[in-house]
Amino acid sequence: MPRRDPLSADQCAQLLKALGDSDRLRLVQALRSGPCCVSDLAERLELELANASHHLGVLRRAGLVVTSRNGKQIIYELPEGILQRQADQKCEHLNLGCCRLEIPGI
Repeated sequence: MPRRDPLSADQCAQLLKALGDSDRLRLVQALRSGPCCVSDLAERLELELANASHHLGVLRRAGLVVTSRNGKQIIYELPEGILQRQADQKCEHLNLGCCRLEIPGI
């Protein structure tokens, strides 16, 4: 009989894999301040537009960013509830469900 995996290790590994790139972590860090379009993110992080778009696609497919449309622009943002801060903590964390990733303050 197969063992149940209460942590959903495969799903957790996919989320961590999506965050396993320094540019993707920087994009998540930048989105902490609010929604933004790919061109502004690329400029702010000094990334090529195609690279920023690729990394945002990886994060979107993993469910770590969501998109909305503003005319022709696609706006990226962190999903509601994924970025959390407890009253007694100075840093925020991404709640991935299976684990959390602490993010130092800016």
